[in-house]
Amino acid sequence: MEILGRKDKIAFPSFGLDHVPVKIDSGAYSCTMHCERIHLIQRDGKDVLEVVFLDPEISGYTGEVKYFNAFQRKIVKSSNGYAQERFFIKGTVQLFGKTYETVFSLTERTGLRNPILLGRRLLNKRFLIDTSKVNLSYKFENQ
Repeated sequence: MEILGRKDKIAFPSFGLDHVPVKIDSGAYSCTMHCERIHLIQRDGKDVLEVVFLDPEISGYTGEVKYFNAFQRKIVKSSNGYAQERFFIKGTVQLFGKTYETVFSLTERTGLRNPILLGRRLLNKRFLIDTSKVNLSYKFENQ
Protein backbone atom coordinates (compact mmCIF):
# COMPACT_ATOMS: atom_id res chain seq x y z
CA MET A 1 0.00 0.00 0.00
CA GLU A 2 1.40 3.41 -1.02
CA ILE A 3 1.46 6.44 1.25
CA LEU A 4 0.04 9.74 0.01
CA GLY A 5 0.57 13.13 1.59
CA ARG A 6 -2.15 15.74 2.09
CA LYS A 7 -1.43 17.28 -1.34
CA ASP A 8 0.22 16.17 -4.56
CA LYS A 9 0.74 17.00 -8.24
CA ILE A 10 -0.50 14.26 -10.51
CA ALA A 11 -1.50 13.34 -14.07
CA PHE A 12 -4.95 12.56 -15.43
CA PRO A 13 -4.09 10.58 -18.59
CA SER A 14 -7.65 10.22 -19.90
CA PHE A 15 -8.10 14.00 -19.75
CA GLY A 16 -4.66 14.94 -21.12
CA LEU A 17 -3.66 16.77 -17.93
CA ASP A 18 -0.26 16.61 -16.22
CA HIS A 19 1.27 18.00 -12.99
CA VAL A 20 -2.07 19.20 -11.64
CA PRO A 21 -2.31 20.11 -7.93
CA VAL A 22 -4.71 17.94 -5.92
CA LYS A 23 -5.81 17.66 -2.31
CA ILE A 24 -6.25 14.25 -0.74
CA ASP A 25 -9.69 14.44 0.92
CA SER A 26 -10.58 11.37 2.96
CA GLY A 27 -13.79 13.14 4.01
CA ALA A 28 -15.13 13.22 0.45
CA TYR A 29 -16.62 10.10 -1.14
CA SER A 30 -15.95 10.87 -4.79
CA CYS A 31 -13.25 12.79 -6.61
CA THR A 32 -14.11 16.34 -7.67
CA MET A 33 -12.61 18.18 -10.66
CA HIS A 34 -12.74 21.94 -11.18
CA CYS A 35 -13.88 22.92 -14.67
CA GLU A 36 -13.81 26.27 -16.40
CA ARG A 37 -16.72 25.15 -18.58
CA ILE A 38 -19.37 22.43 -18.25
CA HIS A 39 -22.10 22.54 -20.90
CA LEU A 40 -24.66 20.03 -22.05
CA ILE A 41 -24.94 20.29 -25.84
CA GLN A 42 -26.77 18.41 -28.59
CA ARG A 43 -24.89 16.44 -31.27
CA ASP A 44 -26.81 14.32 -33.74
CA GLY A 45 -29.85 14.48 -31.47
CA LYS A 46 -27.96 13.16 -28.43
CA ASP A 47 -26.83 14.89 -25.24
CA VAL A 48 -23.06 15.40 -25.10
CA LEU A 49 -21.13 16.95 -22.23
CA GLU A 50 -18.67 19.68 -23.28
CA VAL A 51 -15.93 20.34 -20.70
CA VAL A 52 -12.83 22.50 -20.27
CA PHE A 53 -10.88 21.24 -17.25
CA LEU A 54 -9.27 23.63 -14.75
CA ASP A 55 -8.70 27.30 -15.65
CA PRO A 56 -5.69 29.35 -16.85
CA GLU A 57 -4.42 30.10 -13.32
CA ILE A 58 -3.98 26.40 -12.48
CA SER A 59 -0.88 24.36 -13.28
CA GLY A 60 -1.64 21.78 -15.98
CA TYR A 61 -4.37 23.84 -17.69
CA THR A 62 -4.58 23.20 -21.45
CA GLY A 63 -7.77 25.04 -22.47
CA GLU A 64 -8.66 22.04 -24.62
CA VAL A 65 -12.37 21.29 -25.03
CA LYS A 66 -13.25 17.66 -24.25
CA TYR A 67 -16.51 15.89 -25.12
CA PHE A 68 -18.16 13.04 -23.21
CA ASN A 69 -21.00 10.86 -24.44
CA ALA A 70 -21.05 8.81 -21.23
CA PHE A 71 -21.97 10.76 -18.10
CA GLN A 72 -24.45 10.84 -15.24
CA ARG A 73 -26.27 13.61 -13.39
CA LYS A 74 -26.68 13.43 -9.64
CA ILE A 75 -27.62 15.72 -6.77
CA VAL A 76 -24.64 16.21 -4.45
CA LYS A 77 -24.76 17.76 -0.99
CA SER A 78 -21.62 19.78 -0.29
CA SER A 79 -19.86 19.99 3.08
CA ASN A 80 -21.67 23.28 3.77
CA GLY A 81 -25.06 21.60 3.29
CA TYR A 82 -26.03 22.96 -0.14
CA ALA A 83 -27.44 20.53 -2.70
CA GLN A 84 -26.24 20.94 -6.28
CA GLU A 85 -26.79 18.98 -9.48
CA ARG A 86 -23.48 17.78 -10.91
CA PHE A 87 -22.28 15.79 -13.86
CA PHE A 88 -20.14 12.69 -13.23
CA ILE A 89 -17.69 11.14 -15.70
CA LYS A 90 -15.15 8.33 -15.60
CA GLY A 91 -11.47 9.12 -15.96
CA THR A 92 -8.00 7.96 -15.00
CA VAL A 93 -5.56 9.13 -12.34
CA GLN A 94 -1.85 8.33 -12.30
CA LEU A 95 -0.28 7.83 -8.87
CA PHE A 96 3.14 6.28 -8.16
CA GLY A 97 3.44 5.15 -11.79
CA LYS A 98 0.13 3.26 -11.74
CA THR A 99 -3.10 4.25 -13.47
CA TYR A 100 -6.46 3.99 -11.69
CA GLU A 101 -9.92 4.50 -13.14
CA THR A 102 -12.36 6.45 -11.01
CA VAL A 103 -15.43 8.68 -11.21
CA PHE A 104 -15.20 12.48 -11.05
CA SER A 105 -17.89 14.97 -10.20
CA LEU A 106 -17.47 18.12 -12.28
CA THR A 107 -17.97 21.51 -10.70
CA GLU A 108 -16.82 25.09 -10.80
CA ARG A 109 -14.40 25.65 -7.87
CA THR A 110 -13.04 29.12 -8.71
CA GLY A 111 -11.57 30.81 -5.67
CA LEU A 112 -11.07 27.58 -3.73
CA ARG A 113 -7.51 26.55 -2.88
CA ASN A 114 -7.66 23.08 -4.37
CA PRO A 115 -8.99 22.57 -7.89
CA ILE A 116 -9.21 18.79 -7.51
CA LEU A 117 -10.13 16.61 -4.56
CA LEU A 118 -9.33 12.90 -4.45
CA GLY A 119 -11.94 11.09 -2.36
CA ARG A 120 -12.42 7.75 -0.63
CA ARG A 121 -13.84 6.00 -3.68
CA LEU A 122 -10.32 6.14 -5.18
CA LEU A 123 -8.29 6.01 -1.96
CA ASN A 124 -9.90 3.11 -0.04
CA LYS A 125 -7.82 -0.08 0.21
CA ARG A 126 -5.11 1.45 -2.01
CA PHE A 127 -3.48 4.27 -0.05
CA LEU A 128 -2.63 5.44 3.45
CA ILE A 129 -2.49 9.19 4.12
CA ASP A 130 0.31 10.92 6.03
CA THR A 131 -0.85 14.53 6.46
CA SER A 132 2.67 15.70 7.30
CA LYS A 133 3.83 14.93 3.72
CA VAL A 134 3.23 16.51 0.28
CA ASN A 135 3.92 15.57 -3.35
CA LEU A 136 4.97 11.96 -2.66
CA SER A 137 3.65 10.59 -5.97
CA TYR A 138 5.10 13.57 -7.87
CA LYS A 139 8.53 13.00 -6.29
CA PHE A 140 8.32 9.24 -6.98
CA GLU A 141 7.57 9.81 -10.66
CA ASN A 142 10.19 12.55 -11.11
CA GLN A 143 13.22 10.98 -9.37
